[in-house]
Amino acid sequence: MTDAPEPAGGPVRFAEARPRALALAHELAAGGTDVLAVRDVLGRFTLLVDDRTQPLPPPLENLEAAYGPRLARDLGPYASDRPLLRASGLFSADTLLDSERAVPDPQRPAGRVRILDNTVVGEDWGQVSTPAPEADGSRTHRTALYGFKGGVGRSTAAAVLARHLADQGHVVLVVDLDLESPGVGTLVAAGADLPPHGVIDHLVESAVGNADGLDHVIRSGYTPRGGRGELWVAPARGRGTPGVPYAYVDKLNRTYADVPGADFADRLEQAVRACEDAVARDGDSGRRPDIVLLDSRAGIHDIAAVAISRLCDLALLFGTDNAQTWEGYGDLFAAWLSSGQAPAVREKLRMVASMVPDSPEGTYLQSFREHAWECFAQLYDDVPAGADEYDSDAFSPSLEDEAAPHHPVPILFEPGLVGLDLVTAPGWQDRAFVQAAYRDFLPTATLLITADPQTSEGPR
Repeated sequence: MTDAPEPAGGPVRFAEARPRALALAHELAAGGTDVLAVRDVLGRFTLLVDDRTQPLPPPLENLEAAYGPRLARDLGPYASDRPLLRASGLFSADTLLDSERAVPDPQRPAGRVRILDNTVVGEDWGQVSTPAPEADGSRTHRTALYGFKGGVGRSTAAAVLARHLADQGHVVLVVDLDLESPGVGTLVAAGADLPPHGVIDHLVESAVGNADGLDHVIRSGYTPRGGRGELWVAPARGRGTPGVPYAYVDKLNRTYADVPGADFADRLEQAVRACEDAVARDGDSGRRPDIVLLDSRAGIHDIAAVAISRLCDLALLFGTDNAQTWEGYGDLFAAWLSSGQAPAVREKLRMVASMVPDSPEGTYLQSFREHAWECFAQLYDDVPAGADEYDSDAFSPSLEDEAAPHHPVPILFEPGLVGLDLVTAPGWQDRAFVQAAYRDFLPTATLLITADPQTSEGPR
């Protein structure tokens, strides 16, 4: 292939290629055809013109000669070897054009251009769904606890919230999905011996069809108040088998592999489901968990992608009011917007302001809310000028909307929490400073978790 001449103004960089490719795709679509913009794992584009059922209109008859060189020139190194193709000349056209992963261009969703983005990792950020009800019509409420940055108190909040929910009479399961930095399992176990195996063992053993009989879920040593509640935990790491090296790192190195018939997202979902089944199998009551808390990996990571986009009906997003938080969430929200998933994901999100310091007249929370609103704005719909936002079907919450995803649920900073060993401190949840720190978080999170997914209906 002859190298395309370098565009005026210097080389084309990755971020510039997408808008250039889509601009030309819309130009082609304006001529009267559907166009699929396919981006490969290196970021290179091919525009696939759909002429499967009818010939191209006259303005596009000389498609390759008129547009091919221009596409190669405009995209530079981000043009594929064959940047412009007709579906009629491609053996695999149906596979691409009918792919469920192809989404409308979010900038012009009513147009004739769709995008199919292929990536090496992180593809599940763009595949948003909500877990379906169980076969008997009941629902297991799955909540992901996620922080873009670590060290924001996410795991401690999971342990506090799990006890509170169990005290309310719920059967609660905490699943430690922070495989690179496991820890919540020991917090929730409350002195009970961890099982021999953990979530990581299910992922490794199931890959070779050997997961039956794994002992990887235990009942917590904490006794919930009220009688009916139960608290269970599936740790990332089990305690191991005497005399056998646990080899955690060796297992972790194989965790993310796809296997025939199941990619990593499928396998992680199966692992969580197996943990839920184990609660019903091993518990005296035979009850399935009605609430599952997924302690997710921090950062823009494949585990977080699956936990938020696919496994949960609610995602609590932890953060502090600093540039790192908003830049990180801004990048994540931009990815949802570009993949067309903003409408599907935004109503399952809720910000948590963690470690909120004492500030005059609540200025910290006010600043947090304003920055969160600015960040979430890219996921919200634009209300046309002059339209009444209350009469519009657009999802565009105001800054002050207390039910909106950007409105923070606070966890106060309490010095007593620093250095508190939740494993060895009996009755820690009853201490005054713990009660003060989570005073607003616990009732609000409980209401959010027990409501029907993506509705405002109360607990069921």
